[in-house]
Amino acid sequence: MDITVRRAEIKDIDKVSILLSEVLELHAKLRPDIFISGTTKYTREELTNIFQNDETPVFVAIDNDEVVGYAFCVIKKQPFSTNMVDFKTLHIDDLCVDENCRGKHIGTILYKYVLEYAKSIGCYDVTLNVWEGNDNARAFYEKVGMFVKETQMEVILK
Repeated sequence: MDITVRRAEIKDIDKVSILLSEVLELHAKLRPDIFISGTTKYTREELTNIFQNDETPVFVAIDNDEVVGYAFCVIKKQPFSTNMVDFKTLHIDDLCVDENCRGKHIGTILYKYVLEYAKSIGCYDVTLNVWEGNDNARAFYEKVGMFVKETQMEVILK
């Protein structure tokens, strides 16, 4: 297995869409009150626009010319208010490795690539969110050195 990472291209849309569905189904099992099983997160047109936008870089892990993982990122500029230091963040909106390829360090390779990219564009940090109950993802991110920055709480008002 010889994994390379590069920016996503239009030719990657079909495989990326399949992987997005894997993530959606996981989230729909965790939070059926929020996520709708069997739907899609992005249309083909939306993916094309995201892939071509430098503010939303998407990276794909490639093995033998096949997409086996992705990292959707968003460049965010701080501050949100006048009481915060001015800095740039790379937010990982979504990271997925094909369920048939897990356990082969592809996620780590993708994550390290994202870190290096973030450093190269002058980011202060890399952030992401993990849904409560997604214990495998949380364990992975802790293993690669991430830690909790803040906690988002909710109350459901049915």
